[in-house]
This record gives sequence, C-alpha cells and structure tokens, in this order.
Amino acid sequence: MPDRPVTVFGGTGFLGATLVRELVELGRPVRLVARRPARPDWAEPGDPLETISADIRDDDAVAAAVAGAGAVVNAVSLYVETRRLHFETIHVEGAGRLARLAREAGVTRLVQLSGIGADSGSPSAYVRARARGESAVLDAMPKAIILRPSVLYGPHDAFLATLARLTRLPAIPLFGRGETRLQPVHVVDVARAIAHLTGADAPRRRLFELGGADVLSYREILALVMSHLHRERPLVPVPFLAWRALAMLAAPLPGPPLTRDQVLLMQRDNVVGDGVGTFADLGLDARSLREALPDSLPVANA
Repeated sequence: MPDRPVTVFGGTGFLGATLVRELVELGRPVRLVARRPARPDWAEPGDPLETISADIRDDDAVAAAVAGAGAVVNAVSLYVETRRLHFETIHVEGAGRLARLAREAGVTRLVQLSGIGADSGSPSAYVRARARGESAVLDAMPKAIILRPSVLYGPHDAFLATLARLTRLPAIPLFGRGETRLQPVHVVDVARAIAHLTGADAPRRRLFELGGADVLSYREILALVMSHLHRERPLVPVPFLAWRALAMLAAPLPGPPLTRDQVLLMQRDNVVGDGVGTFADLGLDARSLREALPDSLPVANA
C-alpha cells in the first residue's frame, strides 16, 4: 500500500487540501482529485503529487481516478444546495458511486468523511443526506471507514473567520442562549488521523468521531474569539424560531448567508459520542482551541 497512491476526492477543499499536504510531507504518493484541480503553491517539482480532474457524479471519471489506488478518501462536501447541486446528488449518490467503483477497482481502504450527528431521521436535509451517504458507502464497501469530525477550524477556515466578523458588530446575536456545545477540531489533527487510517497499520475500528480537546458552548467560543481579538461586545440571545424565519427569508438569495440546515445544526450539541473510535485509538492527541487560536486566527487578519 505505501507505494500505491492515496486518491483524495475533494482535494482542494479545506480538509482535503490539508490532507494532501500532510500525505505529501509524509512522502506518500497522492492523487489530488477535484472538478477543477490545481497544483498547490507549496508543492515542489519532485513531490509525489498528481492532479486529476473528476466529478464525483461521473462514473468514468471516478473509475479512472481510483484505478490502482492503495486507498481512497472522500472529502467532497456540499453545505448549501443550489439549483444544480443537491445534497442527495453529492452526499448520497456520489458517495455510493465512489465506494462502488473503488471496490470494483480492488481498493480495500476507503475513508468516508461525514459529520458528528449524522442521522437519517434528522429534520435537517444536510444531516439526513450525510447519514444516507454513510449507508450507501457501507452497502457498497462494508469495511469502509466512516469518519465524523466535529466543526473544523484552522488557518483560513470558515468557522473562526465568521465568528471574527461577528465581533465587528455592536452586539453579537446568539443562537438561542448560546448554550449549544461544540468540540472544535483542528483541521491538521483530522488530516493526520486520516493519514493514519489510510496507512498499513490502521486500526480495525470502522467508525470514528473526532473532536478537539475542548468541549465549549457557542457562547464560550465567542468569548474566546473576542478576547483573542481584544474586542468586547454584548452577547444577545435570539430565539431559534427567529433564526428559522431569517433563514426562510434568505433562502431565495444566491449563496444565502444563513440556511435552515445551519440553524438546525446549531440546535444540537456537536460532540464526540460514546462507543466510537477517537484520536486516542489512533495514538494521536487533539489540540486545544484555546492554545491553537493564535495560529488559527491571527489578529492582523481578523
């Protein structure tokens, strides 16, 4: 397996790009797969890195991308539906297609990225699709590894950058009372976990949930960000009913700033559950948001 490439679908996304770099730095050959792939600026001429253009909706393109691979990682993500792209198409049909074609190509190691809280009975279309995607993958490849990270953060992320922008307001609206618990996990820590799971000595567990060292309420995370940025703002509770109404009003906009699924996600704790694989099972330690915040959200760029 070490001499055969790891094929990373979604290799230009936040997690996918971090994973590609982690694997290359380990000296492992990598295929970066995306609809519009680009060789990273950090890559050097001798790096074992290949870029492939493929759409997870295209059988032939996916089959070509997984041919001869030692392991496959599906880090393709879609957080907001559009007229052309739907959760079902990407997270269910696409994930199932990739697993089926990987199995047919003789790939024995597949890591499917999902998310903590994946539940086919969720009121969130996004969460339901994630859960059905897990099932589609396991139907095609029963020994695939399902990996559910909590909310990701790191340099140039969307999570902390959004919170930093909120701190510019005269008052910061909370989701409810801001009591939803999150376990933010650094993107590099998740990339290192995936690198381990695609290696020769991966554990036998098939379901992992990865969270950072801190379990914090949304209110506490905002307080940390404000303290880091040397800003002080009042935190104003806003009922979830009001947030859902705002999301409904924003829905017709192109690239809406708030969606119903995002509101629903904030109504449920996003922390590692019981009886699942964790960083400890991989012999890895997850860093603390409190300690990593200075490197993840430089004050100059806030």
